[in-house]
Amino acid sequence: MRRKRPSSSTTIQLSSRGVRLAAAVCLIAAFAGCDRTSAADPRLVSEWMHTLYGVMRVERMSPPVASRLLGYATTALYAGLATTSSTLPSLTGVLNGLPELPRAANQRDVDGALAAIAAERVVLDSLLREALPTTRAAIQRVADSLAQSRSSDGISEARQARSDSLGRKIGIAIVARSRADGFDSTRGRPYTAPAGLAYWVNDAPGNVYAAQNLSGASDFVALDNPANVLQPGNASDRGLILNRPKKKNASIPAVNMAGMSEPFWGQVRPFALRSWSECPVAEPPAYSPDSASSRYTDARAVFDTKKALTPEQREIAFYWADNAGESGTPVGHWISIASQIVSERHLSAEEAARTMVLTAAAQADAFVASWGYKYQYNLIRPRTYIRRLIDSTWEPLIPTPPFPEYPSGHSTQSAAAATVLTALIGDVPFEDSTAISIGHNVRHFNSFNAAADEAGISRIYGGIHFPTGNEGGKALGRCIGEKVIERFHAKRTQ
Repeated sequence: MRRKRPSSSTTIQLSSRGVRLAAAVCLIAAFAGCDRTSAADPRLVSEWMHTLYGVMRVERMSPPVASRLLGYATTALYAGLATTSSTLPSLTGVLNGLPELPRAANQRDVDGALAAIAAERVVLDSLLREALPTTRAAIQRVADSLAQSRSSDGISEARQARSDSLGRKIGIAIVARSRADGFDSTRGRPYTAPAGLAYWVNDAPGNVYAAQNLSGASDFVALDNPANVLQPGNASDRGLILNRPKKKNASIPAVNMAGMSEPFWGQVRPFALRSWSECPVAEPPAYSPDSASSRYTDARAVFDTKKALTPEQREIAFYWADNAGESGTPVGHWISIASQIVSERHLSAEEAARTMVLTAAAQADAFVASWGYKYQYNLIRPRTYIRRLIDSTWEPLIPTPPFPEYPSGHSTQSAAAATVLTALIGDVPFEDSTAISIGHNVRHFNSFNAAADEAGISRIYGGIHFPTGNEGGKALGRCIGEKVIERFHAKRTQ
């Protein structure tokens, strides 16, 4: 006997019953905390980088200290987003001494963006515990704003609480790594530099010492002050008068132009390098007053370059100076470039986090390595050599920083950052607007490596590095960048 087919009205009733059943399932899922949310906004990463650039500027951090801050801050953001990502591998085994970080048993139980914000709060609260009240308030505002924006995207309160708890655990684990990296043991230790004609001495004139050991106060900067470089329209809590001394041996020390900067930084644990000397450098030229020697030839090149500087070369020297207090240091400059690439290339939040953490790790290791070699060789700066043997009245275009010459730190960290960015983004042109707020125009570069080359040669234009210091730094930086990428890719393919 043939079965009777249901009527059209019966079909509609069955279909309606299915819709009601599906709706009930969705409602149950919602009450169970299985809410669906959109992908994290990449501005979550960019906003933090923009904020930290301002922090480094206002707090007048030395470049090595700034690089350490960014290394841990970007690790926190990456690890938080990785809790719900299938494309971001763990950084354990990539970054030295980083334990296996907490992850959610079920990715749908937490939100990676909120976990990242919570982790960032914990890490910055620790690393910036001695920062100015205005700095800490600015960080809190950014964190609250980003968390509120994300929470309003349909995330249940239970899921928010789980995300926050997980993020805090991640942050605590990263802070534990920071407290075991050797940084604290470098504070307040006496250092005696070697004496002799070949060695570095801090003989920069007194007028470049002005206010380098000060930090920001909450006074507003008058825009008609001729000594002020803040541009109208950019006034904010980052535009601060610098008139309060920092504590001696603070955890976020400023550059001391009258002294020496971080003589023990090579003893801080690198992020990705196995040791500070894993990437070798070429032996620098030996000291000699002989006009036929390599060292004299090096110095003569600096002397002759300054005599014939073009307006474009002067602009390049000032553009890449990235002095502490006036900018976010060289570290902040390259992180700013990476942040601009996030929007230009329409990267996802996960891609942005990966780009930032690997760039920051390469730069942090560039400072550990270059500082290790600087204080191993303790080489004389161009100003001292040129005034001794070529022209006793000679002065560099920009102030000589308070640490030895070889290799160039700018060249090292720029080459390291450019190597990582090229590996991740490609050999692409870009425009850099980092220095608009301090009076520089946007600069166009055909590639990251072209920008790194310009940053390196800017130190010769500025009169503070020899050509061999630039070349040694570039080679060192490329090696460091390649090591960082190699270790990350090895982890990703496991």
